[in-house]
Amino acid sequence: MIQNYIKIAWRNLKAQPFFTFLNTFGLAIGMAGGILICLFIYDELNYDNDYADANRIYRVNADIKFGGEASRNTEVSAPMAEAMETDFAQVELTTRFRNRGSVLIKKQGAPQSIKEEQVANADASMFKMFGFELLYGDVNTALTEQNSIVLTRSAAEKHFKIENAVGQTVMIDNTTPFLVTGVIEDFPKNTFIRNHNAFLSMTGFDQAEDGNWGSNNFYTFVKLIPSAKIEEFQAGLETIFAKYIIPYAQSFLPGITEEQFLAAGNYFNFSTINVSDIHLYSDRFPELSINGSIQNVYILSFIALFLIILASVNFMNLSTAHSLKRAKEVGIRKTLGSGKFDLISQFLSESVLIALISLLFATVIATITMPLFNQLSGKELSIPFTNPMFWLLLVLSGIMLGILSGLYPAFFMSRFIPVKVLKGNGSSDSKGGGIRSALVVFQFSISIFLIVSTLVVFQQIQFIQNKELGYTKDRILIIQNVDAAGNQVETFKQEVRQLAQVESNTLSSYFPTPSSRSDNSFFKEGNMQQDNAIQMQRWRVDYDYLSTFNLELVAGRDFDKKFGADSLSIIINEAAVAIMQLSPEEAIGKRVTDDLGTENPVMETIIGVVKDFHFESLRENISALSFTIGNRSNAMAVKIKAGDYSKTIKSIEEKWSSIAPGQPFNHYFLDDAFNKTFEAEQRLGRIFSVFTILSILIACLGLFGLAAFSAEKRRKEIGIRKVLGASIAQITYELSIDFLKLVIISVLISVPLAWHTMNIWLEDFTYRIEIGIETFALAIFLAILISILTLGFQSVKAAIANPIKSLRSE
Repeated sequence: MIQNYIKIAWRNLKAQPFFTFLNTFGLAIGMAGGILICLFIYDELNYDNDYADANRIYRVNADIKFGGEASRNTEVSAPMAEAMETDFAQVELTTRFRNRGSVLIKKQGAPQSIKEEQVANADASMFKMFGFELLYGDVNTALTEQNSIVLTRSAAEKHFKIENAVGQTVMIDNTTPFLVTGVIEDFPKNTFIRNHNAFLSMTGFDQAEDGNWGSNNFYTFVKLIPSAKIEEFQAGLETIFAKYIIPYAQSFLPGITEEQFLAAGNYFNFSTINVSDIHLYSDRFPELSINGSIQNVYILSFIALFLIILASVNFMNLSTAHSLKRAKEVGIRKTLGSGKFDLISQFLSESVLIALISLLFATVIATITMPLFNQLSGKELSIPFTNPMFWLLLVLSGIMLGILSGLYPAFFMSRFIPVKVLKGNGSSDSKGGGIRSALVVFQFSISIFLIVSTLVVFQQIQFIQNKELGYTKDRILIIQNVDAAGNQVETFKQEVRQLAQVESNTLSSYFPTPSSRSDNSFFKEGNMQQDNAIQMQRWRVDYDYLSTFNLELVAGRDFDKKFGADSLSIIINEAAVAIMQLSPEEAIGKRVTDDLGTENPVMETIIGVVKDFHFESLRENISALSFTIGNRSNAMAVKIKAGDYSKTIKSIEEKWSSIAPGQPFNHYFLDDAFNKTFEAEQRLGRIFSVFTILSILIACLGLFGLAAFSAEKRRKEIGIRKVLGASIAQITYELSIDFLKLVIISVLISVPLAWHTMNIWLEDFTYRIEIGIETFALAIFLAILISILTLGFQSVKAAIANPIKSLRSE
């Protein structure tokens, strides 16, 4: 029986090529989009799940408010790990990472250093906690000794044959020798530490051993014993503040108590997050690697669902419209004894067959477009052809989609009454027309929703990229690792400054894009109480920093070599002045210090106030910031004149090669670094646009098919109208207006929903656009234009047909 159903279904599909193409192609497009998005979501949901005891591994976070600033940190203080191992019975193991950023690595005796972008100090316990195995070396001794290093396979191969790497010596930043004690396999792309290529021993690292509870710079992970409950451990963390942090603070602020600290509106709270949740659920700063977002996963899940539903609705719509042509077939079948169940089975067989054929095409489409999708999403996905579970799920999904898509048309057609349809009256079923109209409204509501969402995402990205940031980011070249020039750094700066293509340059490690950060607690002179603390970043710069970035002074002056005392001067921003409850003019001449715990703290005089500028994400408010003169700089910013940038960069590289031979010349443009901080939003916008186009294509296929069937159904009416003198324009209008009314209804449904949803998305940004009426006007215009173009072809084709042929045909 099933074989007979399939044979008849195949014959019917071959007999109606236009109908079969529309249904198959529409389903294939929706399925292909669904496959790509599902692979993306599967990858996102499987970050850091492969560790043997991932359910017991947690990172400790800190929420701190002090000195007028609130922060949500991923890092805690160095002694936190030891305190947890000592105080908590639930703790089996701890490990720490201290991000170092980029370093230069050179094999001893080699002429050239090689830059590694992501390097961290790490405790030797990292191997045991995460189950990392070494390709070469002993996990029990790697990183236990001072000045030891473990390299990934990729990093090691840049210097040695990896089987000979262990026991070799490398120079770090041209100053310190480190012994290679292990080589580890490159990390997979779905782990929080994926971008790191080298790990330096924590042993002997001063910051890791100084017992400083006031500095939070260490990513700290804890592994609980199997019987431990995270809630009990979390409750125990509340004791850390009173037991360790307050006594440490009292060495700088005598008399401070926990009660006083909290009464001033401050807090210091610890929390935990499971290692498997970091990628999607951690929205803190900074992270060891760029995270994803569960919100984006939800959005893409809905898009995948929308595409599948759109394709399914397309199938239902076209099938019910096409049923008018098969009414007599149903009548004859019923007359010859076919029951309702037999008819439903037959029609479902056809829909499942179409779905499986579409699935085959969808897999081909997904395979061909996978490289483009990877480029859009920043992934390295592939179709898992060798995974039987993938094929099982795919086929089952195809069959399920075929059944769900075919159920309504099957029941609809099986209800035809033989007497009526054989007399030619079966085409007047108003319920079928009403449901088809509702399905068209549903399709275009989703499409318009996606159009509005895509426009809002791109407008927000444009707003971010074009917003006045308060500093110059265009034409700023950042040259990294200039400290490799040793005592020739200043010489290099002066030689670059003399190039005709260079406007100005400055030495610093601190820039208004991801770079070094240093947070300190400052106090005004004579007011060293904790409730008068000013929590602000300290950026060490040189005399040309403000002028190079065009930072605007609202009061006071810039650093100047003519003033010898500027080594004890400080410039702050407006946000810091606001915390001090002074005007910019009143702040000039005031003295502050972060030199706590000494009898005679070093005081710094405020000589200037800069206008607030955005040096962190536009998701955050501008926080307090200070500048001081310092000489610990590993980068140089160069403002280049407009022109041939490649020629200018080549000239700078030649200067570098003459001053620091054998040292790599690493550089990037500041605006590129700024744009990377919003890479996730840009990626989301690109994905939105692609799948919006797909949704519109699917909806238009359905509308195109419905218009064709409508024109076919009304061919005699059109012939009569033409004979009676109706123009082509009038007939085209008559055929199109009913469908355009449905598009207008879709607009009324989708626009409020899109406005509400995208306002929720924009809440993540402190600085954001307001969704204007022009956004909706453009979306509505595009939807109507697309509809008119889709309907126009069929309508005009029907309007210009010869009326004699339609009137004499039966």
